[in-house]
Amino acid sequence: MHLEMNMSQEPTEPQSPQPPVLVPLRIRYRIRFEKKDLLRWISHRDLARLWERIIRRVALKPSMTEGFHPKPRIGFPSALALGVESFDEVVELDLAEDLAPLELLTRLENDNQPGLTIRSVGKLPEGFKKAQLLRSDYTLSIPDGTDVLKVQDAIENLKQQETVSIQRKKKQVVAKVATQIPTIEIDDQQIRISLAATDAASLKPNDVLDLLGFDDWIENGCLISRVRVALESEFESDDPNQFVRVNLSDTTKTT
Repeated sequence: MHLEMNMSQEPTEPQSPQPPVLVPLRIRYRIRFEKKDLLRWISHRDLARLWERIIRRVALKPSMTEGFHPKPRIGFPSALALGVESFDEVVELDLAEDLAPLELLTRLENDNQPGLTIRSVGKLPEGFKKAQLLRSDYTLSIPDGTDVLKVQDAIENLKQQETVSIQRKKKQVVAKVATQIPTIEIDDQQIRISLAATDAASLKPNDVLDLLGFDDWIENGCLISRVRVALESEFESDDPNQFVRVNLSDTTKTT
């Protein structure tokens, strides 16, 4: 006898398509700016807070960090010491909107923040390296009445040394002169120096003054100015959709 059994199967519900995962827009802009006048007397932390306020004032849409207290993604490759003016600082802003560099530049300029002047805006390509400091160039004004020949002798004496020791956080740090101070020279009534960023403790302009024996210069009117921030990965472009620069001599914008 042949038995035939029908096995009933429960009908399967059709799978609903999964919604696509939306990746938040995140575009990085590199901005070079000047920090002068009274603005040179604010700390690096206050400068970061200032940029947060500027972002709000000019109605930008920042990309935010994750966690319980999200903040705008703002990055600086190098902190500037209190009291030092700068003709070339760098900040990187991650935005959740796609703006042409000229549009971003115009908004920032219209904010009219005293002491802050925008020099250029670049829209970095996807995957472009975050700003990392390579070298900082400074000028140190020579106080009136200083014997320039004495300054030159001090510079030559420093150049002759292979290594020097500086006091940093209650300990001695050894620095290689040729590597960490690749340039030091007198130019008119000022000293020009280049300070390289290294894995070791990086030197600061005040360290150089101490090494030269001129630790009293600041109180005697020496003005320290940062004139160039050189990065490991620089970015410029002839494409106005990627880069725009301000010609500060005649306040025109160039690409």
